[in-house]
Amino acid sequence: MSSFAAMEYEVVHSKSKVFYETYKRKDELKHQTHYCPGCGHGNAHKLLAKAIEELGIQNRVVLISPVGCSVFAYNYFDVGNVQAAHGRAPAVGTAVKRSHPDSIVISYQGDGDLSAIGSAEILHAANRGENMTVIFVNNAIYSMTGGQAAPTTLLGQKSLTTPFGRSAANEGYPLRVSELLATLEAPVYIERVGLGDNKQIAQAARAIKKAVENQVKGLGFSLIEVLSPCPTIWKMSAVDAQRWVREVMENTYPLGVVVDRTKEREPRVAAERAPRLEEIPAILGIKRDDEPKVPLACNERKAVDLHVRVAGFGGQGVLLLGEVLAEAGLDAGLEVSWLPSYGPEMRSGTSNCHVRVSQAPIDSPLVTVPNFLVAMNEPSLRKFDLSVKPGGWVIYNGDEFPEDCVRGDVNVLALNFTKAANELSDPRAANMVMLGVLLEISNALPQASIDAALRTLVKSAKWYELDERALARGRELFRESSRGVAV
Repeated sequence: MSSFAAMEYEVVHSKSKVFYETYKRKDELKHQTHYCPGCGHGNAHKLLAKAIEELGIQNRVVLISPVGCSVFAYNYFDVGNVQAAHGRAPAVGTAVKRSHPDSIVISYQGDGDLSAIGSAEILHAANRGENMTVIFVNNAIYSMTGGQAAPTTLLGQKSLTTPFGRSAANEGYPLRVSELLATLEAPVYIERVGLGDNKQIAQAARAIKKAVENQVKGLGFSLIEVLSPCPTIWKMSAVDAQRWVREVMENTYPLGVVVDRTKEREPRVAAERAPRLEEIPAILGIKRDDEPKVPLACNERKAVDLHVRVAGFGGQGVLLLGEVLAEAGLDAGLEVSWLPSYGPEMRSGTSNCHVRVSQAPIDSPLVTVPNFLVAMNEPSLRKFDLSVKPGGWVIYNGDEFPEDCVRGDVNVLALNFTKAANELSDPRAANMVMLGVLLEISNALPQASIDAALRTLVKSAKWYELDERALARGRELFRESSRGVAV
């Protein structure tokens, strides 16, 4: 046997274990990514996976990938994955890191994502010194959407939106994100690397590993800007695209360490633990009964699932009506949500709110098909009347219900609630009269919870007493009404 045949061989390069063995994005393409041939994302992914594997942190990593060419990164990395809205990865990463401090959060973003719509998020995350790592892939163009100019597009570079080349006078200068963030005191490490040749790729590997390792050590915010080829959108061959990174992009975005405070930075002090759920009422100064409330303990109460839309003019107490309803549901131990919507005017502008009160978890705070519409004026009635669920209720503040709004499949109670409140001493209590009607119809909440909600929200003794009487008057008006038959 020859000495050559007897030699033992060791595999020194293989697919990282941080990647899935096969990719599930498409059944027929289980062993390849969606990236174009020659795209820099493949190398950037490989370098990031290598760093994660060498540091032994795969089970701790949470990768945040927003909209962009890397939107499908969760198909490739066998780590925790969170998808983020366009540009919002630093904000999402902040939430993940603060709620799970032991995790290693890596935000992976393109230049159109990070430097344009996400510029505020990256700026403030860096300024706070969030203990996270950002991989910023800069190919100087919007690639996924077809090649529009990005904040990083070079002067003179042609794109769909700069067909004659980027002009400083018209589109401004290329945004140097790394240098911009380096002016802040908090970032611990920022370096710009390239993928223009093997030497650059080797340096990129070292920089990415260091940025991730900084987070493992608890040193704070690190960002690696990666100059990446984009052959398809640049309309070049893969070789020419790499050459363009070296010979053109580097002139605007010089490679190298932009800031490095790793030697002087001490590990960040761990944040105090978040309060337990049962501690929150005491922190907020909310007094609760010693006995936990059991919602709907009385057999006569119906199952609760209120979808309420309250609408009127600003100044009519629209939002307060919704707040009282939601606060009462909360006091009764139910699931609640309250979502306001109003114009900029303090008075007479449009105002409405969505209120959900339910025994079951609430999937969305939006109320698009209410089973109760509380319309405090005619414009609000006309705007939302058709959205009411068949069999639901419309409570309208008007002497008569407009004939062209009448529906045969909903219950209607139209009364001059402002007049009723005025008879109690103040027309501004009309909102509570209407709430009293709703509470009487629904029979969903105990009076004790409603009283508790008023005590929480209404600080004036005068108004508390008036609102209590207004609620009672609303209940009476419903019972007195010839249409007062509860559903």
